[in-house]
Amino acid sequence: MLRSLDIRDILIIDRLELAFQPGLNVLTGETGAGKSILLDSLGFVLGWRGRAELVRSGADQGEVMAVFDLPDGHAARAVLEEAGLPVEDELILRRVNTKDGRKTAWVNDRRCSGEVLRALSDTLVELHGQFDDRGLLNPRRHMALLDDFGNHSKDLDALRRQWRAVGAARKTLEQAEADLAAVRAEEEFLRHAVAELDTLDPQPQEEAALDAKRRLMQGAERIREDVSKALAAIGYEGAEGLVNDATRWLEGAADQAEGRLANPLDALVRAQDALGEAQVGVEVALEALAFDPSELEHTEERLFAIRALARKHEVLPDDLGGFADTLREKLTALDQGEGNVADLRAALAAEEKTYGEMAAKLTAKRQKAARALDKAMAAELAPLKMERAVFTTEITAADAGPDGQDAVVFTVATNPGAPSGPLNKIASGGELSRFLLALKVCLTAQISGVTMIFDEIDRGVGGATADAVGRRLAALADGAQVLVVTHSPQVAARGAHHWRVEKRVAKGQTTSAVVPLDEVARVDEIARMLSADKVTDVAREAAKSLIMDK
Repeated sequence: MLRSLDIRDILIIDRLELAFQPGLNVLTGETGAGKSILLDSLGFVLGWRGRAELVRSGADQGEVMAVFDLPDGHAARAVLEEAGLPVEDELILRRVNTKDGRKTAWVNDRRCSGEVLRALSDTLVELHGQFDDRGLLNPRRHMALLDDFGNHSKDLDALRRQWRAVGAARKTLEQAEADLAAVRAEEEFLRHAVAELDTLDPQPQEEAALDAKRRLMQGAERIREDVSKALAAIGYEGAEGLVNDATRWLEGAADQAEGRLANPLDALVRAQDALGEAQVGVEVALEALAFDPSELEHTEERLFAIRALARKHEVLPDDLGGFADTLREKLTALDQGEGNVADLRAALAAEEKTYGEMAAKLTAKRQKAARALDKAMAAELAPLKMERAVFTTEITAADAGPDGQDAVVFTVATNPGAPSGPLNKIASGGELSRFLLALKVCLTAQISGVTMIFDEIDRGVGGATADAVGRRLAALADGAQVLVVTHSPQVAARGAHHWRVEKRVAKGQTTSAVVPLDEVARVDEIARMLSADKVTDVAREAAKSLIMDK
């Protein structure tokens, strides 16, 4: 419920504080007194798009503050929680507009965006007027209104979850199909590359081993001749033979040398042993350096093949084995992909079938609710002197979506046999007002905690019809809060609380004020509405009669 509205320096309002009550709140006044400014101000603090220039002439900024009561379970609490804003029993909205056009908003003293304000406003206030596309005239809202009337929230939540499941299944299928198409596009390359890698069969660390072996064989060609010469130099034809000759000659002379040749002979024996070891080692080395030239050619061919394949696939030589495994996995995915895609298509079909069944059930419920709403509207239109008018809720097939496969439009025919059409196209101003009021009365049972505002919804009607409008508004306000801007004395007389909007001029400046009316002032105001400028005793008596008649 809207508890208070505080306006400062907005258009022709310098300072205005209003305290609203439950029930039917009525605002009256002369044309141009500023009644619409109140709605502009409320719309501004609720984040609605409206006039660009709101700041009062001469002021630096304009400000509007609205205070709402939030009972437990109010829909605004969920919006606050989702936005990370404080949730309390009292909701204070404040918005400032500077003269250079900058707008700043606060919710319970925390800065917030205009989007948050608008989300809150959808749970706090409903504005209805002959030209209001935020309310019942907007065909895009008709299905939501019908669903509220039919209490379809659980069915809608389940259907939306199923729609998300269909979307997820479709996305998974599309990704699998895209992956399969991508793999299929490179299938020829994959099979050729895997065959090439399998034929070569590169092993980990093989490239380094082949490179070392190649360098060894290339070096062997250069040093083998020297090693062979060295072997000959220490062999029997070289050092070994000379040492043997020296040993033989010294042994022949040793008996006459009286022991002087013993040590040299021992050294020569050791030299023979060392030469033998050296000869064996050189022979082993020479044998190791011996290779078949074709082996060098084979080694180089394999080494170059590994390196070329690594460059081709832009990987390291040691990573060729892992790269081959990756390509094999892609081929496996390709081979298995058709079966996987077929399974995913079946899964999507199952999800779509479930969605279709749920959507069909919701369509049936909407059709039942539509018949009930049409019947309720017929009952409401009769007291509003429109018993011959026909209201019809049309449900047609539409593209599947999160809310089902239906399109809902409220249509009317003002007379039997006349063509039906959209509310705002067929009905005249007075008829439209009554259609909207009747529709609102029918839908009220499904709405709680929302302040309903009717802006001159009684325009174009008078007499008994205006009285019927007033009675329906009073019934609508029973247990709720309704604000009505009206020029009809019959409607004003039904109000539980009455304010007069008036224009004042002081020191050459025009301002708008809102005055709460007591019983005496209220009689005078309704009498003014009945008799125009001159309030007569007869008008006062008529006003009292209207008030007493409620």
